[in-house]
Amino acid sequence: MAETRPYIPWDMLEGFMIDTFVAYGVPLEDAKICTDVLLESDRRGIESHGCNRFKPIYLDRIDQGILMPTTEYEVVRETPTTLVVDAHDGMGMVASYKAMKTIIEKAKKNGMAMAAIRNSSHYGIAGYWTSMAVDEGMIGITGTNARPSIAPTFGVENMLGTNPLTFGLPTDEDFPFTLDCATSISQRGKIEYYARSGKDTPAGMVIGRDGTAMTDSNAILKGLTDGSAALAPLGGIGEELAGYKGYGYATVVEILSAALQAGSFLKMCVDRDENGNRKPYHLGHFFIVIDPEAFCGLETFKKIAGEILRELRASEKAPGASRIYTAGEKEHDVWLDRKDKGVPVGEAVQKEFISIRDKKNLSYRFPFEQ
Repeated sequence: MAETRPYIPWDMLEGFMIDTFVAYGVPLEDAKICTDVLLESDRRGIESHGCNRFKPIYLDRIDQGILMPTTEYEVVRETPTTLVVDAHDGMGMVASYKAMKTIIEKAKKNGMAMAAIRNSSHYGIAGYWTSMAVDEGMIGITGTNARPSIAPTFGVENMLGTNPLTFGLPTDEDFPFTLDCATSISQRGKIEYYARSGKDTPAGMVIGRDGTAMTDSNAILKGLTDGSAALAPLGGIGEELAGYKGYGYATVVEILSAALQAGSFLKMCVDRDENGNRKPYHLGHFFIVIDPEAFCGLETFKKIAGEILRELRASEKAPGASRIYTAGEKEHDVWLDRKDKGVPVGEAVQKEFISIRDKKNLSYRFPFEQ
């Protein structure tokens, strides 16, 4: 389908977002990191985590006092191959960037390294962090917990976060293998996108307390907050479509995002205290970096990984299918299409950008205002 939304050039949007973050109290270098993480989502076509989330997930939370614009990055424990960090409810993207830079260097020296962060906040697309490892010729693995959204198999109460389990693997192709997806059948960001676009959520993604599917996107967002709705785990509701597998993987991510760093988990990761007052989410993340040079060598690894992916794409296609993809390929195609055009933005985001600009007296005039 042809794109009908207006585009904002990359450099204009980057400057606007950096200036906005700074206006909200985020230090300049941190603002650059946060902006790059958000724009990487849009570069890959993952609009549920890009500039669509700029205001509601970051700016609004800073205004609400539940996200600290200045990140107090505290190293709690460290060994030659491990790192435990307390982010003190600062910018999750900043804490994650610093932790990844550290364990990449540790992995170069020791073959593997792992970091765990507690008391953090939303860290953007998980694939950004695995890409940092891939860019250094390494394997990256990460996961994070989140505010409760997923109901366990045979349950209807939102208990687990969408908890992505994400992998980045270097290959000998123009793009790496990047598997970045939630352990729920969908994720909250996708439903936010549906709501902002005036669309219903497809049936089967969300279960109500009465055990039936919900499709009204705005009602779902409200229900995910007040506990009257829950996302189904990857695979779907019940056992027939193997939803227990998604439930199991979500639980693995929850444990690794909380237990290694003595952090918050499950219902602790909400933005209200027992008296209904706003509070930070206290999220946890984990990161693993593996250096192929410590095993068979980087070039050998990349060649074999590439051969596996090419054989998969060359396998027999289903009737009516024109192409088989491997993870990361569609995102690469989006980047090739968008790199000279910019970021397409819908009407709701346009209004948000104008409101932010006017509120902070920033000197920008967007193409859609012509």
